[in-house]
Amino acid sequence: MSQDAAPDKSLDEVMDEDARVLAEMGYTQELTRGMSAFSNFAVSFSIISILAGCITSYAIALRSGGPAALTIGWVVVGLFVTCVALAMAEVCSRYPTAGGLYFWAAKLAKTNRRVWAWYVGWFNFLGEIAVTAAIDFGCATTWMAFANLVWDVQVTPERVFLLFVAIIVVHALLNTFGVNLVSLLSSVSAWWHVFGTLIIVGALWILPDSHQSVSWTLTEYHNETGWTFAPYVLLMGLLMAQYTYTGYDASAHVAEETKQAQIAAPRGIVLSVVVSVIGGFLLLYSITAAIPDGSEEGLTALAASDTGLPPAQVFLDALDSPFTAKLLLFIVCVAQFFCGMASVTANSRMSFAFSRDNALPGSRIWAKVNKRTGTPTNSIWFCVVLSILLASPALFNATAYFAVTSIAVIGLYIAYVVPVLLRRLSPDFTPGPWNLGRWSPLVGWVAVAWVVLICILFVLPPASPITVDTFNYAPVAVLAVLVLATVMWFAGGRTNFMHGMKDEHTTKPRDEVV
Repeated sequence: MSQDAAPDKSLDEVMDEDARVLAEMGYTQELTRGMSAFSNFAVSFSIISILAGCITSYAIALRSGGPAALTIGWVVVGLFVTCVALAMAEVCSRYPTAGGLYFWAAKLAKTNRRVWAWYVGWFNFLGEIAVTAAIDFGCATTWMAFANLVWDVQVTPERVFLLFVAIIVVHALLNTFGVNLVSLLSSVSAWWHVFGTLIIVGALWILPDSHQSVSWTLTEYHNETGWTFAPYVLLMGLLMAQYTYTGYDASAHVAEETKQAQIAAPRGIVLSVVVSVIGGFLLLYSITAAIPDGSEEGLTALAASDTGLPPAQVFLDALDSPFTAKLLLFIVCVAQFFCGMASVTANSRMSFAFSRDNALPGSRIWAKVNKRTGTPTNSIWFCVVLSILLASPALFNATAYFAVTSIAVIGLYIAYVVPVLLRRLSPDFTPGPWNLGRWSPLVGWVAVAWVVLICILFVLPPASPITVDTFNYAPVAVLAVLVLATVMWFAGGRTNFMHGMKDEHTTKPRDEVV
C-alpha cells in the first residue's frame, strides 16, 4: 500500500486542508475537528471490542466447531475481514466524510447513483441502530451477570432492560457533552482493551495448574448444532468471529471530526481490524487453552454453564479464585460500556450525515449541530430512542429480539461491500493519499467474494432441527429493510435525497457536489 508523504503543517493549515477537501465533496465544516488519528482508530477498535464480542459470542463457536472454530476460525475470518477493511479504507481516503458508505456508493456508481446510495444508506443506518441496541443490551446482560455473581442480584428480563436503558442514556449524555470528551474516552477505551486483554491472558496462563495442548486448542472439534456435516458446522462457527468484526466503518463516520482525515480515517479502519485480529486470537486461545475439562461432556457443560457466559465459567473453574474471576469479568464489563459509547458516536454521525442529505423523516431536525458542543445532539438522541425501541421486544420474547437485531451484521456488511464492488467497477477512480497501489484489485475482489460468502452463511440455518427458537431470521430482516427503504424512497426519497446530485456521471474534471 502507499501513502503520500505530507510536509509538516501547522494545525491551522491541517484544519484548512480538511475543510477544503470536505467542501470539494459539497459539505461545509460544521462538526468540531477534535479527534487525533489515535482517537479515530480508538472509536473503531472500541466498537469491534474483542472483550465484548469474543466473550459474549464465545458459545456460538463453542457449540459449532469447538476450539478449532474459536481459534483458527478467528484468524481465518480476521484475514478476510482485513481485506474488506483495506478495500474500504482506500475509498475512505478519497471521500473522508461522515456519510461514509452511502456517499461512497453515490460517487462510485455509474448510473442510478442516488438509488445506490439510498439503499446502502438504509442498510448502514438500520444496521448501526441494531448494533448499538445489541451492544448495549449485551452490556446490560453482562453487568447483570456480574451483579448476580458478586451481590446475588436476581436477574429478570425487566431488570436487564431497565439497566440497558440506563446505560444507553448515559452513552447519549457522554456523546452530547462534546467531541473532546468522546475523543478522550475513546483513547482510554483503546488502552483499557489492550491492557485488559493482557491482564486476562496473563491470569489465564499464570494461575491455572495445567492447560490444554496446542494441538487440542487449535484443532479440537465439537458439535452441538444437530447437523452432522463437519465443514458446514465449522462454517457456522465462523459467524462468532464475523459478529465481532463489525463497526470499523466508524472511523469514516467520524472523519469530519478527525484531523488529516484522508490519512487518519483509512488508517483507523485498517489498524482497528489488524489489532483486533491479533488481540482477539491471544484472548480466545488463552481462554480455550484454560478450559479444565476438554472432553465432549465437559465442552457441552461449559456451553450450558449457569453464568450464561462460558468464558466467565472458565475464569471461575480454571483460576480457582472467585475474586480473580470477578475481577476479570469486571474488566469485560467496563470494556463493553466503552464499546457501546463508541457505537452511539458512530451511529449518530452517520445519522447526522444521512439527514443532511434529506434521507430520514424529520431530517432538518436530526441534521442540526449544537453550536456550543459542535456535536449533532438531536441525532444522538434520535438514534438512542430508536435503539431502545428496537430492543424492547426482549421484554417479552428473546427470540423476537434476536430476529430484529439479526440485521445488524448482515445489514452492515451489505453496506460495506457495495462501495467496494462499485470501486472495482470504476476504472477511472482516483485514489486518495492512502491507497493500495497495485494490490488494490486483488484485495478488492477478495473482499467482495468474502462478503458474498458470509452473507450466504448468515441466511442459512445454524442449528437443527429448525424451530421457532433456532430459525434464522436474517433473511426476514433483510427483506424488511428492503421493503422499508423502497417505501421510503417512493414516499419522498426520490425527490429530496441528495437532490443536488445527478444520477449519471458527467465529464466534469471533479465529481459534482451534493
